[in-house]
Amino acid sequence: MENNYGFFALLDRMQYINRWALMRNSRYENLKEHSFDVAVVAEALAVIHNKLVDDGKTVMKVDPLKASSLGLYHDCTEIITGDMPTPIKYRNSTIKSAYREVEHESAESLVSQLPDYMQDYFMGLLSPVYEGDEGLLYKRIVKAADKISAYIKCQREKLAGNTEFESAMATTKETIDKIDLPEVQIFMEEFIPSFGLTLDDLNR
Repeated sequence: MENNYGFFALLDRMQYINRWALMRNSRYENLKEHSFDVAVVAEALAVIHNKLVDDGKTVMKVDPLKASSLGLYHDCTEIITGDMPTPIKYRNSTIKSAYREVEHESAESLVSQLPDYMQDYFMGLLSPVYEGDEGLLYKRIVKAADKISAYIKCQREKLAGNTEFESAMATTKETIDKIDLPEVQIFMEEFIPSFGLTLDDLNR
């Protein structure tokens, strides 16, 4: 009997998990779309960090592809846990700690659907251990990319005339402005304005 592993079939089901479930959406964003966005932004932040922020001496280099992979898999455990609203997830340290434990157990459950020789690698993406200054930098880049992706979603909803996201957009922008990473501010200044343009404007 041939082995039958369900890991990638489970990941494919991310398209059925909608984000922002408690809010009225002009168009729902699923977890699969969001994960792609975070991966793209995380990779861009890493490139900006290496090219514009790094002075070659005091700032460590980061691998854009690693940042992208961490971003791509950062929410995969929600296949099992579902998308918990941020205000609840981070309400207090007890809930936050308990949710992290659930996320780790969910990651273990997912990677058990892989052959043994693949499990360690994907566990490192689904439940990464961020150690030292380098690990902390990757964690901050992915978290920043996650916030930027959320901001883009809010902006998209606002442009569609949906006032439901105005408060979330302002709060998310405040959070992004407080992130002490120059690459984040560079991305916001150089790339975010184009998200409000029409297709014709983008092609000019």
